[in-house]
Parts: sequence; structure tokens; C-alpha cells
Amino acid sequence: MKPRRRRRALPLATLVERAQCVADEVRAELHSVHADVHERWHTRLHHDDDVDVWLISWTTEQGTQLHGHGGSSGAFTVVAGELAEAVWDPVARELGEQERRTGDAVAFGPGYVHDVRNVRAGTAVSVHVYSPPLERMDFFDVDGPRGEEHLVRLAHVWTDDPEIAYPGELRDAS
Repeated sequence: MKPRRRRRALPLATLVERAQCVADEVRAELHSVHADVHERWHTRLHHDDDVDVWLISWTTEQGTQLHGHGGSSGAFTVVAGELAEAVWDPVARELGEQERRTGDAVAFGPGYVHDVRNVRAGTAVSVHVYSPPLERMDFFDVDGPRGEEHLVRLAHVWTDDPEIAYPGELRDAS
């Protein structure tokens, strides 16, 4: 994927509003949701120069690698089920755990680093909105002794797909 000229992100409140509006559409069954126990199912519902909108399902124990959104801001809302989110706090230099329940919405700026996973029984569903649209994903790990932890970038991948596999997983699978 070739990088585009960066545009400014839409306001976070607009991203949350868009995520919640699409979540309402999903609840009204205007969009089909599928679940796949072998990999997270996802589909792009909308794309333009300002925003990407994705619908994602998470079966039990599915999750992401710790990642950032390559300079994009975003928002997500839980349509059904519950998701666990680990968020990197650069001031405290640690991961903080949050439980995200049906109806919860999270907005974030371009430096946000997190992982999301379903640790409950059953399938969770979420809507994710990115602005400007995704162009890359950054994958991280946390390293260092307690109290001195820091992020280590594992990979920088040009992509417009928020569900791209962490490149280490691709190597491990071969």
C-alpha cells in the first residue's frame, strides 16, 4: 500500500457518534455479522477520504497484538458482548486493563496503543472508526523491569486493514 498525503482527523466526538450510529444499524440487523473461531471476522462498511468504518466479531479468546493505528485517531463501540482492552499509559509506563461492555464507546488520538480481546464466553461484536483512514499499523511489546517498562516497536506495516496479522505471527505460522 502506498502512503497518501496525511489529512487531519475528524473530531473524536464525530468518530464516537459515527461508531454508535453504525452500532445501532448492526443491532437493527442492517449489517450481517459472522463469527469464525479460527480468525477474527471483519468487514469494511464504509471508506472515504476522511474515515474508515469496520465491523468486527470476536469469538472467545480472540484478540489483537498490542498495536497503534499509524497516526490515525479512532473510536470503537461494543455492539454485543464484552471486550477486554489493555491500554498503554505513557505517563505511568504501564498497561492498564479496562472492561468494555455492550454500549461502551472509546475514543482515542493518534498515539493510542492498545490490545483488544474477548475473554468471555460467546461472541462479541464491535464497530471501529478511523480518521484519517488507516494507512499503517504499528505492533508493540512492553519490555523492561517493573516501573521502568517501555514500548518496543516490533513491526511497522503499511496497510488499510485493522485486522492484519502481526508479521511475527506470519513467520511463526510458516
